[in-house]
Amino acid sequence: MINLRRFVLFGLGFVGLAGALCGKPNVLFIVCDDLNTHVSSSGYAAIKTPNFDRLAAKGMTFDRAYCQYPVCGPSRASFLHGLYPEVTGVLSNTVDIRETRPGTVSLPQAFKEQGYWTAATGKVFHNEKMDQGAVAWDEMKRFRNDELPVAAAAQIEFEAEHGSTTSRENRPKWRAYLEAFSTQTRGQSRPGYGRSGLTDDQHADGKNARQAMAWLDQKAHGEKPFFMAVGIHKPHVPFLAPDAYFDLYPQEELDFVKPPADFWDEAPKTAMVKRYAAFGFELGKENDALRREYLQAYHASISFIDAQIGRIFDSLERNDLWDDTIVVLISDHGYQLGEHFMWGKVTLFETCARVPMIIHAPGVTRSGATTEALVELIDLYPTLAELSGINAPAELQGRSLVTNLADAEATGKTATYTVVTRGDKLGKALRTEEWRYAQWPDGEELYHLKVDPEEHHNLARDPAHDGLLETFRARLPEFGNDG
Repeated sequence: MINLRRFVLFGLGFVGLAGALCGKPNVLFIVCDDLNTHVSSSGYAAIKTPNFDRLAAKGMTFDRAYCQYPVCGPSRASFLHGLYPEVTGVLSNTVDIRETRPGTVSLPQAFKEQGYWTAATGKVFHNEKMDQGAVAWDEMKRFRNDELPVAAAAQIEFEAEHGSTTSRENRPKWRAYLEAFSTQTRGQSRPGYGRSGLTDDQHADGKNARQAMAWLDQKAHGEKPFFMAVGIHKPHVPFLAPDAYFDLYPQEELDFVKPPADFWDEAPKTAMVKRYAAFGFELGKENDALRREYLQAYHASISFIDAQIGRIFDSLERNDLWDDTIVVLISDHGYQLGEHFMWGKVTLFETCARVPMIIHAPGVTRSGATTEALVELIDLYPTLAELSGINAPAELQGRSLVTNLADAEATGKTATYTVVTRGDKLGKALRTEEWRYAQWPDGEELYHLKVDPEEHHNLARDPAHDGLLETFRARLPEFGNDG
């Protein structure tokens, strides 16, 4: 049954929604880092994510939600400002929107300026340097993992032979020592993974959950409605999680699809990234044992963060907030785990661009609803503004999803748009109901996803599809600009 406590929708045709609100709803905005759709709420049965399922049972799952740039900084700048990456000017992790587009109002800033208590813990904006501080937040916290036992052991061994790890002359040597010591002590350049030897609460994400719970339990927002963002850092590399989560996924039981060995004979070379080498793989060659090690660690990291998210949901329950709180759970982009021999991000393949997205909007969403509508992460800003009665900037390029939230059969967009950089050029992709098209500096891709969901057969060179290719080429200029 639709709860009218907060919203009066039907009969209004969604016009004047803000005026129909009896008070302001709270917003809990959870964004995971580098999480693909390996969650049970997205139909991935091989992994255990009961708290993703828990939220899905209360709200709506968007099965076809897409990021606008599959890299942390550009993606977050895009959805936190409701603009395509070409408009934000943020096309790498080193660019700040405050320099490329001064005065652009972010999602949390809009809520803060219009009467909300705003708080964030963890990675919401890309990093501390790009975090917008008091402009966006009343409170902001960031945490780090406690020292890993294996790292402490490495330090003892190193210092016994070389002296202090903090001395200037030893720092490069110490970094190299850690890289070679164990898979757990590696960082990002050569991605680390493994059992952390820490408890949940010793991990940064355990601390993020604990902070969010404290704000909820202590009613830190006072008499104001809250906009609380929780930036979950995992499963970003290194793939580290408490030992128990690894036990859920015996390596010999893991299943995955092997790509065709000759795939890159038919695909544009600029469609690939060479990050696979840092993970220890060779292009066109399957390394079954190593892939299982990484996959186990990635899945363990996901089950770990699912448990932390569950603790936050427990706090919502404990404080009787479910009926008053819009909850959004997303990832900033997907992630490749050997598909097309690719590892990491920065490509336009479905597994890299598609993200999990679940929204619970009291009085709007029906329990356990699922939609196949095509949507984009830039749609979140106008959606939350409309649901909360917040005035959104006129420049937003996203489209409110309130109609979709109320009706699982409502249509979505005719296409979603995702880009990545290649030097001073862009690779651009459109995803429609059945197809994905990509345009690269050295060629094109075309996949019929209805019959080839793994994107193994590039049809761009098939003359039978010349007409469809012309249609996609003509549509590309519709996206990504101010016009």
